[in-house]
Amino acid sequence: MFSQQPDQKNLLAAIVLSMGVLLLWQYFYAAPKLKEEQERQKQLQTIAANQKATGGPGVPATPGAVATPGAPQPTAPGAAASPNAPVVSLTREEALKASPRVQIESAALQGSISLRGARLDDITLVKFRQTVERNSGNVLLFSPSGGPEPYYTESGWVPGAGSTQKMPDRDTIWTAETKGALTPTSPVTLSWNNGQGLTFRRTIKLDNNYMFTITEEVENKTAAEITLFPYSLISRHGAPKVEGNYILHEGLIGVVGPGLTEVTYSELTSEIEKNAKRNPTGPSAVKEFKASKAGWLGITDKYWASALIPGQATEYDARIWARRDAGKDYFQVDYRQPGVAIAAGAKGTNENMLFAGAKDVHLIDAYKKQLDIKQFDLMIDWGWFWYITKPLFHVLDWINKIVKNFGVSILIVTVLVKLLFFPLANKSYESMAKMKKLQPEMEKIRERFKEDKARQQQEMMALYSKEKINPLAGCLPIAVQIPVFFALYKVLFVTLDMRHAPFFGWIKDLSAPDPTSLFNLFGLLPIPAIDNMLLGYTIGAWAIVMGFTMWLQMQLNPQQPDPMQQAIFNWMPVMFTFMLGGFASGLVIYWAWSNILSIAQQWLIMKKNGVEIPLMDNIKKQLQPLAGLLQRKK
Repeated sequence: MFSQQPDQKNLLAAIVLSMGVLLLWQYFYAAPKLKEEQERQKQLQTIAANQKATGGPGVPATPGAVATPGAPQPTAPGAAASPNAPVVSLTREEALKASPRVQIESAALQGSISLRGARLDDITLVKFRQTVERNSGNVLLFSPSGGPEPYYTESGWVPGAGSTQKMPDRDTIWTAETKGALTPTSPVTLSWNNGQGLTFRRTIKLDNNYMFTITEEVENKTAAEITLFPYSLISRHGAPKVEGNYILHEGLIGVVGPGLTEVTYSELTSEIEKNAKRNPTGPSAVKEFKASKAGWLGITDKYWASALIPGQATEYDARIWARRDAGKDYFQVDYRQPGVAIAAGAKGTNENMLFAGAKDVHLIDAYKKQLDIKQFDLMIDWGWFWYITKPLFHVLDWINKIVKNFGVSILIVTVLVKLLFFPLANKSYESMAKMKKLQPEMEKIRERFKEDKARQQQEMMALYSKEKINPLAGCLPIAVQIPVFFALYKVLFVTLDMRHAPFFGWIKDLSAPDPTSLFNLFGLLPIPAIDNMLLGYTIGAWAIVMGFTMWLQMQLNPQQPDPMQQAIFNWMPVMFTFMLGGFASGLVIYWAWSNILSIAQQWLIMKKNGVEIPLMDNIKKQLQPLAGLLQRKK
């Protein structure tokens, strides 16, 4: 039946091919993303409700295990407990109440310091909510051991070889020498006496944002000199839920040794699996850095991070590592500095810094500059094309300070991009206008060599060469957008400023997909998009606007000589609608607005070149094959 209708046959093939691509994309991308988002929402609800979860209070990570060259390995405080130790199940509140505490109060942070072990293990970011809803709880960063998802930092000293001095460990109860909470204007000092002539003091200062300065002091009242090694660590029990996106690093990170090092949770657990065959009782995976200088190391999430910052002029040995105990994985970064010799009757001190907070671009850059922290700006993952991504962010941010809306900033940047590529796009549209003029001549060639496709293509190429036309010119306007598209995608995905940034109407978060869909009647029904069926989740109102404007722009282009190519071009907007529907709404808004500007530009150039624009005739022509198929089925 269809053998005598090659155009319809090609159209059917294009439809089948397009639907196949869409189904594969839905299966391998949209469905996993939907499942990940559902799991993330459940996790946020669990944290917000402080439901009970198991923790490992008896299994803190081992600090200071990277030995100074030539020095024996000391026994570190807080060494791992037996795998058979009982697991305590506590809520976060119960875990916090299990030890006396000193409160932390500032405009950016709230939390507390545990006097048991003198750990920083309770930090909440008061400026940020877990979700876009106003009644959502604040973001939790650090949590105590014993509760759900322990994540904390500690620092101190480890003794040298042969020392019999008792050192503070995870169970040591410190005394607060200062009264009141830790604030940006009032540091706190904790102390502990080991009963053998050593008094340990820890003074903690906090700035107006997320930087702690920790000064360790040891007063030696014994009759002999003692050597102690300063250490610091950040430990996280269990791998958190991550985005799992290849364009963003989440996991352990540091500028140590030769430069930036990034290690994901999955890389460490995979290494643990390999090592478990050799050491099944306590497998681990370790990446060591000897005699490093300057830099930092920590753990990063998408928008939040913690980082240890040793004195930038002091050498240190560092590790990025993980271990498995009783079936649970523990992740840690730590460093140890050279020994400090403390004479009898003297005091020894060591100072380090800790970052624990939000990855605000301006703040991170300011810390790098003011505190002279080596490559601290790499805390934010700008990617390989940082020379496009970072300037694009700063342009968006500068415009946003004027218009007070990142969505409007995206629209303005789109106009600037169009102006930047205006000469190139003009050439492309002029070439397409010439092709449009030659449509009658091209139709004659198709008719004349209807049975000889090879000769038809040869004559077409000769015509293009004679008129100096590029038949692929229609792809150029899209191609020049690709670098900006990916840079904007990166900016929307990784920068804190875009998180929960509203536009107008139903767009409350430019970094999240459009919440409207077919199944909630594009926002008319109070049904969250995340709970919808797969296809409804991926197609929001802005995605439809983007697809329609892309299709409309296609109608201004000349017809392709090959029916199959033309069919693919016809279905391309549909494919893009599905593919981009699940992306950040800011990105879809950018593409839709870019299409509108391109339509206006192309229309004016075609008018300038005297080309008729029978838009409705083109649309009817595009729909004719489909109408013919439907008629034949009837």
